[in-house]
Amino acid sequence: MNALKAIAAPVITPVFVRWIAMLGLCAAYLQGGVNKATDWGAAIGEMNHFGLVPAAPLAALVIILELGASLMILTGFYRWLGALALAGFTLMATFIANRYWELVMPERFMVANGFYEHLGLVGGFLLIAWYDLQEDER
Repeated sequence: MNALKAIAAPVITPVFVRWIAMLGLCAAYLQGGVNKATDWGAAIGEMNHFGLVPAAPLAALVIILELGASLMILTGFYRWLGALALAGFTLMATFIANRYWELVMPERFMVANGFYEHLGLVGGFLLIAWYDLQEDER
């Protein structure tokens, strides 16, 4: 097992690989923030779809959160705080947008998958925060 670890470590541990991993976690939030910012009507429509009022201020806050927290993670500026912000946002949004228990099949199956995938994103952001705070202690 140590031989396998010795082979994998140089490939997986460079700093740029860590940055690419964080970019992957942030990709949906970067895309979502840019799409909302460039299609304001759709951003407000999304808030209305989920019954969130007042729609315009909430849409603006979501854009700022998605883009700002992603940039914090990617640049390392209070990375742990950006990660915790996206973890909390994702958890809250998951319970708003993916209420699979209210649906019937086959929609229930697909929305349940999305619900648990989002919980995985929450875990990824918590790991980023955890590792970043551990680095500060060293």
